[in-house]
Amino acid sequence: MFDGVHLTLLIGPLPVPMPAPLPLVEALQSVQVNSGRDRTGFQLKFTLSKTSLIQLALLPAGLLDPMVTRVVVIVTFMGVPQVICDGVVTRHEMSPSNEPGQSTLTLTGEDLSVLMDIVEMKLPYPAMPDAVKIALILSKYAMFGIIPMVIPPIIDTVKIPTDGFETQTGTDLSYIKGLASRCGYTFYVEPGPAPLTSIAYFGPDIRIPIPQPALSVNMDWATNVESLSFSLDGLSKKITVITILDPITKKIPIPIPLPNIDIFKPPLGLRLTPPAKIKFADDMANLPPDEAAKKAFGLLRDGADAISGSGSLSVPRYGSILRARLLVGVRGAGISYDGMYYVESVTHNLKLGEYKQSFTLSRDGLISQTPLVPALP
Repeated sequence: MFDGVHLTLLIGPLPVPMPAPLPLVEALQSVQVNSGRDRTGFQLKFTLSKTSLIQLALLPAGLLDPMVTRVVVIVTFMGVPQVICDGVVTRHEMSPSNEPGQSTLTLTGEDLSVLMDIVEMKLPYPAMPDAVKIALILSKYAMFGIIPMVIPPIIDTVKIPTDGFETQTGTDLSYIKGLASRCGYTFYVEPGPAPLTSIAYFGPDIRIPIPQPALSVNMDWATNVESLSFSLDGLSKKITVITILDPITKKIPIPIPLPNIDIFKPPLGLRLTPPAKIKFADDMANLPPDEAAKKAFGLLRDGADAISGSGSLSVPRYGSILRARLLVGVRGAGISYDGMYYVESVTHNLKLGEYKQSFTLSRDGLISQTPLVPALP
């Protein structure tokens, strides 16, 4: 598509999308992919003409219809291919124009997890731990190349059928996300690493220590970002207080404050921002000990990062493709804001002759715990 970057587009039926035909690739105007903590979305914009393949064949034949069309976007940079999107078209918008060459067709969609959020079910799961329930649910989507990666919860509860059992009421996605929230885990579908495959991850929201090149700002020739700014929110952190009953009389409530640190997220800042709010959790006193402990792990995940950052960069200047859900270093922002950050979200913007990214970062406190950050890809 332009020097240093090659774009590969697969589009077609849900099970097996095919390489996009040349007229469709030539009509491609821009690609935008937003990769966040829980879901990935995309938007493709095509130019239209009265005699284009899109107008005469693809649209009338229903080959670009929502919920039956799959899109895979692969970007090859510096000789390394990366799948940045694998999803389903959920809507398309056509904008005719009186100006020549200004008519457009926009395809909007989400990752393959949208297929799990369509059919509502009512299914019992007797005598099954959470990991088995999720593996059973995800097995239905193996035909789409979804590979489950399920990590059992630290505390799991399994009832014998005579004491009752859980029943799924709702879509597969809402049920899995409910299980994840209850035990302090996260669930998302990550495209790749190979084309036509995706990883369905259920587990702790661990900050994967894969080094990405540092984001350098205010460093003259070494600067590799177009913009970068930070903010510190003093009201973002809170202390959650749970209440249990005394073990003897079962009547006296005992408040227990939970720490404001997630055990799955080691602190990245040396000077943590103190919590400013106090919140009381409901319906904890009457729960069994194992269920209460599981819910407490879920409440620990709510501890917000006080520092947030946002910015934009040009991929050729940066020298790499910034990925979400990983760590990245920052340098040149001063002693308070330099150091490692968690990449919350990344938006890929591809046009003819241009590949840019906008991103958001997060951290729990000021001053870095690491003396150095990786500067080169």
